[in-house]
Amino acid sequence: MNLIDVYIQEVTRRLPEKSRADIALELRSTIEDMLPDDNTDEDIKDVLKKLGNPAALASGYRDQPMHLIGPRYFDVYVSLLKMIFPIAAAIALISVAAEFIFDFSHDDTVVNVVLHFMGEGIWRLIEVAIQVFFWLTIVFAIIERVDKGKDQHPLSPSLKPWTPDDLKNIPYIPKKKAIAKCEVFGSLMWTAIWATLYFYADRLMGIYRGGGEGLEFKIPAVNQEVLLGYWPIVVVIIALEVGLALYKLIVGQWTKKMALANTVLELFATVVFIFIVLNPNLLQQEFITFMTDLFSITAAQFKNWLIGSMIITFIIFSGISIFDGIRKSRIPSR
Repeated sequence: MNLIDVYIQEVTRRLPEKSRADIALELRSTIEDMLPDDNTDEDIKDVLKKLGNPAALASGYRDQPMHLIGPRYFDVYVSLLKMIFPIAAAIALISVAAEFIFDFSHDDTVVNVVLHFMGEGIWRLIEVAIQVFFWLTIVFAIIERVDKGKDQHPLSPSLKPWTPDDLKNIPYIPKKKAIAKCEVFGSLMWTAIWATLYFYADRLMGIYRGGGEGLEFKIPAVNQEVLLGYWPIVVVIIALEVGLALYKLIVGQWTKKMALANTVLELFATVVFIFIVLNPNLLQQEFITFMTDLFSITAAQFKNWLIGSMIITFIIFSGISIFDGIRKSRIPSR
């Protein structure tokens, strides 16, 4: 009989205080009805085995699941998690970039700035992931316990029982046409890096020399006043790049409209870039003098080589981006 007492104790301790006595009496009566008149310890064990784990039985009395999120809501939960996290991560990266652009006030090397930005970005992504996971899990755990329905069939994303008609709302995306989330994050990261370099070029791009505490920034390469003269149009380009990245994240595949938008943006950015680098006052005279002495060439030769290399490189990468977008947008969906 001790086994029965312990079993009932294990069940009732998991129940609300006010219902323990009644359920204990009911459970004891059930066990006794299941036992033969001349029962043995083995008979008691067989009955208790049929009744099952005390935790599972207690869960049945409480009419509450033993899982945090069950099969009915699990697919919806995971789908929302996959949808919300990338958006929250993108916003986090944008906020980190904004902080670097508007709060950057110390002289440092390009390597240190990039590493600092990447470190801060990764930490912010981890923080966002934890927050999204925690709050979404709490919400679905509450929904799981409020829902008193017995049906455990998974719901569709519309929170209704699944039907074949739900497939009509899901686009088929070929693998070669799909846009990976890492591609979107990489695009946002690159936008943040070049924007930081642009607005603080006079403190990040130039000649570095070894000092007592490592590299020291000595000669700026560009005239910051010239760059800041174009800041309104540069801000527009930054906003368009961020908007296109978020659009890619939402759509998830290359379309003709997206390829067109990407082409227009790349051409627009290329024209602006060429216009800026062709400004005769962009490069600092001290930087030009240092480089001409270093390579034993004339100032005109150095400027033509540097500016020409920058323009050709930018055009090549823009062309690759345009071609890749158009090629992927033409891949048939069926």
